[in-house]
Amino acid sequence: MELGEGLKKILLAGIGTAAVTAEKSKEILDDLVKKGELTVEQGKVLNQELKHNIKSTVKSAADSVKESAARKNDQEELKATISKLTPEQLAAVKAQIESMQAEAAEKKAAEKKAAEASPAEEAPAEEPEAETSSAEETAEEAGSEDTAE
Repeated sequence: MELGEGLKKILLAGIGTAAVTAEKSKEILDDLVKKGELTVEQGKVLNQELKHNIKSTVKSAADSVKESAARKNDQEELKATISKLTPEQLAAVKAQIESMQAEAAEKKAAEKKAAEASPAEEAPAEEPEAETSSAEETAEEAGSEDTAE
């Protein structure tokens, strides 16, 4: 519950800040109107824009609080579900997680290898021939090693 209280305090602080900003901006606009720097109509338009911006800010803050609360609930549900698993089921889940991590690592390595191979494709046409001859030499060396053994 401490996290929920903290989020509530943050939300209230944001709303309070928005309210103070609206009040101060209205005071500044009123001062400008008195000085003749803005017409009354321009002041009203600016005030409406500020109110709209404040409402959208408060709404986005409320949405982010709801999302974080939902994530916390999801985590708590997951913990509760895991605590109910038998040792065999836990082992199966761990094995599945490990296999998923291995697949992700393989995919990342393949992407890295593909990214490294891209510059080699842009090389002049003469270099692939040189690679072929070095590959043939490597194959010949491997054949001579096999006969030596």
